Amino acid sequence: MKNKEEKTNAMRLLEQKKLKFKIHDYSHSDIISGLEVADYLNENPARVFKTLVTVGKSDNHYVFLVPVDKELDLKKAAKAVNEKNISMIKSRELLPLTGYIHGGCSPIGMKKYFTTIIDASAKDFPEIIFSAGKIGFQIEMQLTDLEKVIQFQLCEIV
Repeated sequence: MKNKEEKTNAMRLLEQKKLKFKIHDYSHSDIISGLEVADYLNENPARVFKTLVTVGKSDNHYVFLVPVDKELDLKKAAKAVNEKNISMIKSRELLPLTGYIHGGCSPIGMKKYFTTIIDASAKDFPEIIFSAGKIGFQIEMQLTDLEKVIQFQLCEIV
């Protein structure tokens, strides 16, 4: 018998839009880093993405998805959103801003929409994997379906 599955805002939004996605549950482990997640799921880390929230010189916030085995290039990221420079927001600002906590931040279902950029390498995979909005859960889906829930651009940002 299956336990009643925990649902996050991101999962509910995808279900409402009747989009195809798969949930990966690693909530019964003590995994926290993106590389550990990729390893646990036995997935190529290049197709497992972390969600990073930044702030620009203009005080606008931006969301970037990059592979867990790469780092966000702040210069390339700033250029992608037409900012002089950007920086990562402080961890304590994440929850009030997005509704998500560090390690469980999904690009879907934030309190409000922020300009979102996904690293161009995402197009190399039929589906990508990213946070479902809670530590211990990941969503796997096609970019074409993700586009039906959030607007994003693909840019070289690593």
